[in-house]
Amino acid sequence: MNTALQAAAVMATHDRLLATAGWPQTQPPPQDDGVWHWLQANHRNNSLLWAEEDLARRTTVADAEIAANKRAIDGYNQARNDATERVDELLLIALGLVDAASARTDAPVSTVPAGARLNSETAGSMVDRMSIMALKAHAMRQQTERTDVDEAHRAASRVKLQRLLQQRQDLGDCLDALLADAAAGRAYFK
Repeated sequence: MNTALQAAAVMATHDRLLATAGWPQTQPPPQDDGVWHWLQANHRNNSLLWAEEDLARRTTVADAEIAANKRAIDGYNQARNDATERVDELLLIALGLVDAASARTDAPVSTVPAGARLNSETAGSMVDRMSIMALKAHAMRQQTERTDVDEAHRAASRVKLQRLLQQRQDLGDCLDALLADAAAGRAYFK
């Protein structure tokens, strides 16, 4: 696996997938079968979860349909969490922070250098939040392009979009810093 995961490539992948016709119902082939596969799986499940949550907010359908939406939300959320954990496992192995043979056990063996600082958030969790921010930015961008609303709505949406894009970039910078510090033995995550 390539340990040179960088935020710019993560954001480009999220944006590319959101722009792909038929996605997330149809899944394009992953960039590889390692961390990028799980990164894409995480983003796909976040996208399906987002759509299902929209459906669950309907008020003009039978309760049984909302209950089905809620069950689907639970499934997508679990799959999203599973993918996030796999991203973390693969990155921890690639960064040499955990013994590869023990990584998928209940007691992974840490190989963290002495003196490395613990990061409160995992790299996989940061990738997951970047996925959610990509979805928010995508939805806000659509608001900026609406023709059935007034210019004040579009202008406010443009301001919100710029804030979301800056927040996503800030989070990406934090991911890059964490991965660089982890590769240098200065930081780790669990």
